Amino acid sequence: MKAILNHLFEHKTFTREQSKEILTAIAQGKYNNSQMAAFMTAYCMRSITVNELEGFRDAMLELCLPVDLETGEVIDLCGTGGDGKDTFNISTLASFVVAGAGYKVAKHGNYGVSSGCGSSNVMEFLGSVFTNDTDKLKANIDKANICFLHAPLFHPAMKTVAPIRRELGVKTFFNMLGPLVNPAKPQNQLVGVFNLELARIYAYLYQKSDVKYTILNALEGYDEVSLTCDFKTFSAGGEKINSIESLGFTKLNPGEILGGSTISESADIFMKVLNNEATPAQSNVVLCNAALAINTIKPQASFADCFYEAEESLISKKALNSFKTLIAN
Repeated sequence: MKAILNHLFEHKTFTREQSKEILTAIAQGKYNNSQMAAFMTAYCMRSITVNELEGFRDAMLELCLPVDLETGEVIDLCGTGGDGKDTFNISTLASFVVAGAGYKVAKHGNYGVSSGCGSSNVMEFLGSVFTNDTDKLKANIDKANICFLHAPLFHPAMKTVAPIRRELGVKTFFNMLGPLVNPAKPQNQLVGVFNLELARIYAYLYQKSDVKYTILNALEGYDEVSLTCDFKTFSAGGEKINSIESLGFTKLNPGEILGGSTISESADIFMKVLNNEATPAQSNVVLCNAALAINTIKPQASFADCFYEAEESLISKKALNSFKTLIAN
């Protein structure tokens, strides 16, 4: 680790193979907590490179517990987190809206690190029992159109570093990896990232894959469509700036999409959205992200048509039923 840290202190980058070796060693517990904390802290003082992200991803996927859901195409809606915006659980709610609209969702999630309430925090609070049993996950997809993949159950590396990430309380390169290492290897992905530099790196990686993808970054630094500002998308169709007005919305105040200060408050917002009792701002943000996910699966459809599908899922309580079925299963 001393050599690795000195390499970082000299502002040098790692090759894809070196990055893979480092993460594999971390996952196997070859370094102590102080060394891992030093690496994660020093590493995040500069930008990640394509080779490093690829190497870290390769190690995570090689080490992970794979999941074969034996179903048709699935989608994951997953943000990197780390945007420091403390929004409510938008992508998780959008996942249930997409499931309610009839699409299969394999939602990859974890506890919050740089935010107070990650997707796993709110799902656990609301009664979800996490599992890595493939038969149970297949049953979830079959009955509820959605399964929830709690990252530490599938990734030994995440388990090893979880206490350190919690203590550091800031985003690390593990935030950047989350969407890339879904153990179900979904064929469709809506990925939110916290800055344009990372969005471009992600776009480069996804261009080399056979995944249908939309990478998005809201221009004020959100890793989701926030409706507080315009947002940029990257897909097989190219780069595009999407204006809020052109989608038929007026800009929101950031305070309108804040999450709760406790997990209980966040869960309250979560259930209000699913019960269609939330504020228009909260519902519209969820629906826009869900529409973009549906649009990723069906790129030939218009955003308006996809939004209508999402809206119908929420208003008809199909999204709520999907959630209740998953919790009960």
